[in-house]
Amino acid sequence: MSNAAIFLAEGFEMIEALTVVDLCRRAGIGLTTVSVTDHKRVVSSHKVPVEADLTIGQLDFDGQDMLILPGGMPGTSNLEACDILMGKLDEFHEAGRYLSAICAAPRIFGKKGFLRGRRATCFPGVEGFLEGAQATGGKVEVADHLITSRGMGTAMDFGLAIIERLEGKEKAEEIAAQVTYERFSDHV
Repeated sequence: MSNAAIFLAEGFEMIEALTVVDLCRRAGIGLTTVSVTDHKRVVSSHKVPVEADLTIGQLDFDGQDMLILPGGMPGTSNLEACDILMGKLDEFHEAGRYLSAICAAPRIFGKKGFLRGRRATCFPGVEGFLEGAQATGGKVEVADHLITSRGMGTAMDFGLAIIERLEGKEKAEEIAAQVTYERFSDHV
């Protein structure tokens, strides 16, 4: 079984986060929700409170196969302000370990230089932050150990791409069928 952590900051986009949580848990992935503050309660961009499984200080990063960043504003900015998370993203990237981001959150990867020479996608208007990337505007882009996705409307495709990366294409197809979702492309 794979393990992954999804990071919640005040102002996160709830559908981008919780769709991924739901799909990954259905697939048997040990997905942990992590608050980037000292409090488990995190409020979404549309004022919905969510209780995370852990705070960032409680997470065993070494036990994670992937780190996942939902978008939303000011959620993305608040993720970016978390020094612990930013340091761990650098470590994962340098080691070629899996990282995923959706909506505005790929800008974090772009600003760090992770996307140079790779295909990537993000929320429209954020492309300027994808330094050195080929910004495609696609629903999901998988490039080496990085997955990026466009936004709330692509959360299902994003979650299924994560499942495919961690558990294989057959498992992703099984979960898509289970939730009666027709995938729009074969490349995720």
